[in-house]
Amino acid sequence: MTQMPAIQLENVSKTFGRRKKRVEAVRQLSLEIAPGQVFGFLGPNGAGKSSTIRMMMDLIRPSAGNILLYGRPVKNNPPLLQKVGALVEGAAFYDFLTGRKNLEILARTRGCYDAEQVQTLLAQVGLADRADHKVQGYSTGMKQRLGLASALLHDPDLVILDEPTNGLDPAGIQDVRLFIRDLVDKQGKTVFLSSHMLNEVEQVCDRVGIISNGRLVQTGNVAELLSTQAIIRLEVAPLERALGLLLPKWPTVANGRWLEVQAPRDQAPEIVQQLVTAEVQIFQVVVRQQSLEALFLAATGGDNA
Repeated sequence: MTQMPAIQLENVSKTFGRRKKRVEAVRQLSLEIAPGQVFGFLGPNGAGKSSTIRMMMDLIRPSAGNILLYGRPVKNNPPLLQKVGALVEGAAFYDFLTGRKNLEILARTRGCYDAEQVQTLLAQVGLADRADHKVQGYSTGMKQRLGLASALLHDPDLVILDEPTNGLDPAGIQDVRLFIRDLVDKQGKTVFLSSHMLNEVEQVCDRVGIISNGRLVQTGNVAELLSTQAIIRLEVAPLERALGLLLPKWPTVANGRWLEVQAPRDQAPEIVQQLVTAEVQIFQVVVRQQSLEALFLAATGGDNA
């Protein structure tokens, strides 16, 4: 039996303004995300990430297309959105109340109050020792941690996180990364993660989608995407003969005694064999996998996240 996608976007577009002030924020975006994974949603500033997330939460309506969660349209469907937990554009709390009291109020408002669950979440996000301190004394990173806990109060199946590591120090970022993986690996949830921290996305996500100028320009399994291209460095002699042999087929540049060849990782044996057949001496071969940052820059035409 085919598993129902957690998220489906079908030719979704969103336009703001009219005539000369018309802005196409999202353009014919189609995306399907299976449950039980961390999906990274990447793009430069202004690419359409926030607009897409707002449409998924039914906070704004698409100009065209359909959005479904677990096979059901989100439009005018509050019961469906009860299956979703979200931390979008930072967390806002009552500063004069403690972290624990804020969570208790939110839980009661949602009809899911459980004192033990509140305490468990506070511990999971690393706030157990500051739970009874007023939020006005929290750092930005601590408020982000509290926001993560608030998104999980009702035990949602789908968790949407927009820049969840904002304001966190390196140790905090690592904690959140492990926490997100546990949500999927141990609790069976689905996480939709929008972030500009490409190194963190590379480490935590199973699949990614890259959006640029409102359009989806790349999507796929992280490991597979990163393995499609590599930099193969070869220390060879004579350098000029090797360069002439490889250039017709692969982008190749000389760097001192080394050649740097851009090619899929699995073509490294073919490159080496071609040089050996031509009696080029090979002293070292180093294969460096493409980074998510390099993939992102290539997909977005060099725009920064």
